[in-house]
Amino acid sequence: MKMKRIFIYVVAMFFILCVQAQEARHYFTSMPDSVLPLLTAVNRADCIDFLDSHMRAEVTNRFNTKSEMTKLTPDFIEMKLSPASTWQMKVLPRADAQVVCVVSTVSGPAEDSHIRFYSDDWKALPLSSFIHAWPQIDDFFTAVPDTVNANRYQSYRSRVEMLLTKAVLSPDAQTLTFIFTTPAALDAEAAAFLKPYIREEVVYHWRDGQFVR
Repeated sequence: MKMKRIFIYVVAMFFILCVQAQEARHYFTSMPDSVLPLLTAVNRADCIDFLDSHMRAEVTNRFNTKSEMTKLTPDFIEMKLSPASTWQMKVLPRADAQVVCVVSTVSGPAEDSHIRFYSDDWKALPLSSFIHAWPQIDDFFTAVPDTVNANRYQSYRSRVEMLLTKAVLSPDAQTLTFIFTTPAALDAEAAAFLKPYIREEVVYHWRDGQFVR
């Protein structure tokens, strides 16, 4: 009887590990079209099949242009949707259930991202449940200029009115990195002067079901 229980336990654990190994692909292929309208269900399934076959995972999307899956791990997927946009998905654990974090990034004068969270059955969840303290512009400025450069610093710093960030999920860790991209929208002189006083990124870690600094 004891050996039978051990066998059942081993089989159950093997099944759980197999399910976990399929998490990202399962969510990706089962997601509603509204989450990623550019790709059809066939597109999504093809991307998985291509990578499994060690082929380039490039498909023709709804706009008749090319999109490519560039990364697939058990809990992470990355897509290059177009030359100017990327899409990432990360499966994250919580005490009660898993959640899916999705990051969409577009390139303009500077890259900017939008973050969404979904339940394991793809119901939209409030951002405030997962990120309580968002990065602010002041979080990306570190060093204080000397007296000689103080006036120029204040002049250039006053031009940084809008916070633009590129959010990046890690394929290897449960982190969300905010990269400061506002300087790319400034003129070259201002960007070059401010560079020594800028922290380029702020990293959040997934702890107790939310991203925290």
